[in-house]
Amino acid sequence: MTSRYHETYRRWKEDPEAFWAEAAAEIDWFKPFDRVFDPRQGVYGRWFPGGLCNTCYNALDRHIERGRGGQLALIHDSPLTGRKQSFTYAEVKAEVEALAAVLQKEGIGKGDRVIIYMPMVPEAVFSMLACARIGAVHSVVFGGFAAPELAARINDARPKLVISASCGIEPGRILAYKPLLDRAIELAETKPTRCIILQREQQVCELIPGRDLDYAEAVSAARGTKIPCVPVAATDPLYVLYTSGTTGRPKGIVRDNGGHMVMLKWSMQNEFGVKPGEVFWAASDVGWVVGHSYIVYGPLLHGCTTILFEGKPVGTPDAGVYWRVIAEHGVVALFTAPTAFRAIRTADPDGAFIRRHDLSRFRTLFLAGERADPETVKWAERHLEKPVIDHWWQTETGAPISQNPVGLGMLPVKYGSPGVAMPGFDVQVLDDYGKPAPPGTLGNVVIKLPLPPGSLPTLWNADERFREAYLTAFPGYYKTADAGYIDEDGYIFIMSRTDDIINVAGHRLSTGAMEEVVAEHPDVAECAVIGIADAVKGQVPCGFVVLRAGSSRDIAEIESELIGMVRERIGPVAAFKRVVAVKRLPKTRSGKILRATMQKIADGEAWTLPATIDDPAILDEISAALGRR
Repeated sequence: MTSRYHETYRRWKEDPEAFWAEAAAEIDWFKPFDRVFDPRQGVYGRWFPGGLCNTCYNALDRHIERGRGGQLALIHDSPLTGRKQSFTYAEVKAEVEALAAVLQKEGIGKGDRVIIYMPMVPEAVFSMLACARIGAVHSVVFGGFAAPELAARINDARPKLVISASCGIEPGRILAYKPLLDRAIELAETKPTRCIILQREQQVCELIPGRDLDYAEAVSAARGTKIPCVPVAATDPLYVLYTSGTTGRPKGIVRDNGGHMVMLKWSMQNEFGVKPGEVFWAASDVGWVVGHSYIVYGPLLHGCTTILFEGKPVGTPDAGVYWRVIAEHGVVALFTAPTAFRAIRTADPDGAFIRRHDLSRFRTLFLAGERADPETVKWAERHLEKPVIDHWWQTETGAPISQNPVGLGMLPVKYGSPGVAMPGFDVQVLDDYGKPAPPGTLGNVVIKLPLPPGSLPTLWNADERFREAYLTAFPGYYKTADAGYIDEDGYIFIMSRTDDIINVAGHRLSTGAMEEVVAEHPDVAECAVIGIADAVKGQVPCGFVVLRAGSSRDIAEIESELIGMVRERIGPVAAFKRVVAVKRLPKTRSGKILRATMQKIADGEAWTLPATIDDPAILDEISAALGRR
């Protein structure tokens, strides 16, 4: 199949407004937009001003009105509880309307904020859609976040109401949410007036009279109520999603209604190659942007069946759980993080679990969230015998910046590259002085303004902070804060965050390039390379490796081989001379390696426990391995 990518990208670049107007025809509007893009509105312009729409209507009602109410919309698969549930589009709408009625009864209306602090349960999805239905702005906070972090988000969003649960479930433990929520509200300067609490049978909690409502009781009493979708402006916010700010103050990424729908609907068919009615699975969490875009909104806008998975890639119960879910539910495409596959590869290096399941309906594996090292991609290709697509995007963009667009016809794969720029994204590489970098030269990856539909128009109540954080370093461009290069064929290579570029004796080197080399060693399952302060060279790299299950070789031998490999591939200038073996790497709950924290530990600097860390005990192991305890 010949790819239509180049023709499609050219068509966008020649007439962006005509391109996005055509894409917008796939969305149902209550009132057509006045124009496609207005550069005079907002910080850098706004998409589809004057249009009236509703995201919940497009995700649910229109499919039902067109005779597809009986199609499965949502499958909840929870190996942590042993429970599975399925909901048709009509059933999801009934649950959403009942909760929307409860919210309206509690005084929640258009523009009001609602914080959702939930585990991976269907009610989390219903909560997001119920807010969208009545024009409220939701802000999902990852379930189990520490009380001070939740309090910071309450202070910034100023919600009238919080929807939460009694507990979340992790492998081997139950995490009580209610004490964290109560403490956060106690710490918050602005307090919500109501909390709706889903009582889970694994651990119930006490409700505070006058403030807390029982989710099941309230929704049951409202079931059968018809709540129409509230028209909102295309430029009105659908949600605010917080990311950790460099100052310690979280940044509220704003997502609008109109542009968000247009981009996600377009991406499902053209980028992910999925058709309405098919089963799509993003193995993420609703607390992250992947969960917003590709568990909830993208698949439902496109009329797909989406999977909500409460489990882990290994240990619930084994490294075959992903293949069981794919086979059982007929998944055609899986989107997950590279770290999940590294965990599966470590536990099942020969891919034995893969061969135990019927994956005949499965077509494509998509990886994103951090760099997909070539060895992991090759391992997945070899054992799955399916295309493995690395792609790159950010919380801020809401959809892929670069991709190998399956729906337009795949391009040749280049290992180490997350593909080519998607329509809407004019990706360039600049040096530190803002000058274009030659092809193949490492530099600052930026996107020429305006950003496309669905990307953040600003930060929540912080236009100036938005400008300072993203737009001032390279005027006329959005700063991704990623470092990389673009080759002669237009393939993008994201090597690291700009903070992870290290300076060794005056040479700017990418830790990501070194990680690619280290990951090729047959005894290495996972790795991370960081720069450590050095009195002579400024910084020198240090490699942290997790060895494969069953490896019994001496670490000194492996270290010697790795030093030789990096010297041969990158050169002696890399000064790669130290390797530390660890049992695990510290990661966020979304699977990103906490390199900056590791670097502070290695340099003996003061550091704080990251709010998003999956297992704090791992940092003690890192400290011990470096002799910092």
